[in-house]
Amino acid sequence: MSFSEELRRTHAETWAAAVGHRFVDELWAGTVDRTVLARYLVQDFQFCDAFLALMGAAVATCDDPAARVVHARQVGLVAGDEHEFFLSSFRTLGVSAEADLAAPTRGFVELMDTARADASYAEILAVLLVAEWLYLDWAARDAPTPADPIAAEWIDLHRGPAFAAWVDFLRAEFDRAAAHSSHVVRVSRRFGEAVDLELAFFEAAYG
Repeated sequence: MSFSEELRRTHAETWAAAVGHRFVDELWAGTVDRTVLARYLVQDFQFCDAFLALMGAAVATCDDPAARVVHARQVGLVAGDEHEFFLSSFRTLGVSAEADLAAPTRGFVELMDTARADASYAEILAVLLVAEWLYLDWAARDAPTPADPIAAEWIDLHRGPAFAAWVDFLRAEFDRAAAHSSHVVRVSRRFGEAVDLELAFFEAAYG
């Protein structure tokens, strides 16, 4: 069993609670309350800058030239299509992109900033991997695409062959980097903290 799979199984209960959360169910059904959806998206947008910085740190700390290119290309996608999705959604929902950070958002920003400051490729990947892998899990649900355009686009941004390949790449890089890390305990802790925060983030959408 790979290290990434081992950690996922260690946190299987929390992981499953996030993937099967009420918010995800309602998003897929197209029934999520507009206030809840807006609160969720505005909070998600608040840590985009820290997420991009963390992705940049992965580019900087990666020890393989070919892998560095993959990381760099993904930065462009997040700064492009995903960023534009947020701005377009806020216009549609009639809300501001600015907001005070909810506790889970603040916790995630702090986790990303700390991992980036430590400049450990394995620790950086631990946080990136959870953020992307858990989202692939809930977005890959075998269900009809919701009619709501915002919900449908948010789902589409986190599924499909390209996004699945990105997650596979992160898993492989994480397993490779963790195998040579002298901070495996810290790497594991980062992974677990990220899983806990993902669940808390969904919960916070309901106020």
